[in-house]
Amino acid sequence: MHKTTLSIAIALAGLSMGANADESREHGFIEDSHATLSSRTMYYGDDNHDGGVDQSEAATALKLDYLSGFTQGSIGFGLDISTLVALHLDGGKGHHPDSNSFFPSDSDGSADHSWGRGGAIFKTRFSKTELRVGNTFTPNLPILVATDSRLVSQNFEGGMLTSKEIDGLTLIAGKLDQSSGRATSNPTGLAVAGGSKGSNDFRFAGGDWKVTKDLMVQYYRANLENYYTQNYLGLAHVFPLGEEQSFKTDLRYFDSRSEGKNGETGYRFNNNGGYAKTPGEVDNKTWNAMFTYTFGGHGFVLGHQSVSGNGGFVWLNQGNVVNGSNRAEGNGGTAFYLFTDAIVGSFSRAGEETNFGQYSYDFSKLVVSGLKASVSYLKGDNIKDVRGGNDHSEWERDVRVDYVVQTGPLKGFGTTLRHGAYRGDNSAVPSQDQTRLIFNYTYALF
Repeated sequence: MHKTTLSIAIALAGLSMGANADESREHGFIEDSHATLSSRTMYYGDDNHDGGVDQSEAATALKLDYLSGFTQGSIGFGLDISTLVALHLDGGKGHHPDSNSFFPSDSDGSADHSWGRGGAIFKTRFSKTELRVGNTFTPNLPILVATDSRLVSQNFEGGMLTSKEIDGLTLIAGKLDQSSGRATSNPTGLAVAGGSKGSNDFRFAGGDWKVTKDLMVQYYRANLENYYTQNYLGLAHVFPLGEEQSFKTDLRYFDSRSEGKNGETGYRFNNNGGYAKTPGEVDNKTWNAMFTYTFGGHGFVLGHQSVSGNGGFVWLNQGNVVNGSNRAEGNGGTAFYLFTDAIVGSFSRAGEETNFGQYSYDFSKLVVSGLKASVSYLKGDNIKDVRGGNDHSEWERDVRVDYVVQTGPLKGFGTTLRHGAYRGDNSAVPSQDQTRLIFNYTYALF
């Protein structure tokens, strides 16, 4: 399957490169096509302070993407193709937990030598409306965020419709039925943390309304069959304060409710290891607010998040769904659209009140273009455990440094270093330190 996908991509690339430059049509399927070859090399280290296997691994991935243009006519058609291969570089059996969170495991529990996958998206466009169907979606929406925190990005399968017919208004709707996680080539059904039976029906609709150039309002509604229904309302406003100064307000609110078979065996929600008024069911309201002041290269962030006391915040996470075996095959770790989605913790259990802050600096102001750094701190209190006790707390300190080469033969080569130190008094999340060192590079073939 992967060889076939790669062959198609190479063939299409050849057609595009050999296209006549004097084509009478300015735009088209071939004329607007692009192909890129990207690489990511990553070291992932996890130092557990509460027992368990300390993880220390490195791997690299190569990814080929071909994105076509649209055919001529009132209705245009196109095709996007993607294929990748990942290679394990280091970390023996004693440093590779058999959880598949970073790289797939072999039969003896050690890491596989390599793995790969491929896919495509068929697309059609009419006016300013596009319909896409395929299995390589990486959505970044309030109700669904594909994680890109490991070696490769998580992919979703299904269809999405995007319309921008009205200026300032973007409408999005879709249905997704499967996902291929960050360390697997095998798609599985969708669930939440704790669910072992997959749902093949995640439906959503919503929109982003740019009221003014400085104000945006969002509303989305999502439903994961037999698990939950979720409504989201967001507001973001930027207030200019003068030259190189601004104050941004970002407000987000989620209301999530149980749906269908949620709570029954196989469809239970573990409430992120915390309390649930009705065990196994989704029942949550979460709001958070973040305020950002920027001045030159400086960025100062302060915020607060509140999780209701009936149950933890819920997001789509198919980590416990198996595919014909007793193993989840690397499908865990979906990201979510809250400011507390930190390197290690999520700060999302019932009753939790979290205060957080961050300082960042863009060193381009000091003639070091491409260099950025940030440090953040989160502190959560009043966490309810599974028995309803609310005296638990947790904190996390994260540091991040990014550098992208701006000129020369290595222009675009990027390095990211992330380190997170998490401590808590609840066994739902063990105290640990995580380190991620990432090297990214993308080369435009045409």
